[in-house]
Amino acid sequence: MGNALLHQPNTQWVVLSTMLLGIASGVLGSFALLKKQSLIGDAVAHAALPGICIAYLLIGEKQLLVLLLGATATGLLATYLIQLITTTTRIKKDAAICLILSVFFGSGIVLLSRITQQAGGNKSGLDHFIFGQAAAMTREDVYIMAGAAGGLILIAFLLFKEWKLLIFDPDFAKNSGLPVGLLETLFSTLLVITVVIGIQAVGVILMAALLIIPAISARYWTDRLGWMVIIAGAIGACSGIVGALISTISTGLATGPLIVVTAAGCFIVSFIIGPKRGLIQKLMAHHVSAERLKEESL
Repeated sequence: MGNALLHQPNTQWVVLSTMLLGIASGVLGSFALLKKQSLIGDAVAHAALPGICIAYLLIGEKQLLVLLLGATATGLLATYLIQLITTTTRIKKDAAICLILSVFFGSGIVLLSRITQQAGGNKSGLDHFIFGQAAAMTREDVYIMAGAAGGLILIAFLLFKEWKLLIFDPDFAKNSGLPVGLLETLFSTLLVITVVIGIQAVGVILMAALLIIPAISARYWTDRLGWMVIIAGAIGACSGIVGALISTISTGLATGPLIVVTAAGCFIVSFIIGPKRGLIQKLMAHHVSAERLKEESL
């Protein structure tokens, strides 16, 4: 049965789309990690739920493109409110993120409960947005997700040099005439879109993990941004492929947790054997340092 499913075109498209999503998440997540904006992805993911529910209430049916537009709107609103709170009050960024996350996600749960209580609401499929379910995706859903993820990857690589300069030398970037404000806004928008297109496969609760874990794992392998982006994209792709395959073959298993567990496995391997900051490398360096100190003391 598993082999038969793997040969179905829809299954192949689902795997391809989650692979592209994993690459996009790893690439954008690397920049977000270095810009110290990883937690914003978590807030955006949770803030997407009320947008999805509002869009569903307005049109009365599950049209993914419309639902994603609603999610994008509330995701961008959440990003703006976090920035507004941190710049106009004494509330720190982490507290502002927690505030926005809680308020938006709570509102989303209330709206989702209202939808499920309506006639036919239980068949809306919106509950799949909580933990993600790739098997529930239609071919149109897969095309939208794959196309958007591919576009995000392309834009990220086209703007690689500009974002690299913004991360490591923002003052020089500003003085050199780069449109810093526009680039920052574009990055925030792309981060929101990355989160939004992934919530049907990974879910609003765990989507942030797909942004963070591949990027953190890649840091154990390299200190160079270019290689970090490539490695994070590869880890994200591997997580998306494995999670989607297991979810499709095994009925009843949510895709999001499986993708995140796979990514966590990659992190554990990186943490242990990573050549830059891995546990084995640190133990070896400590041993060499101790031996050298011992020789010098003789």
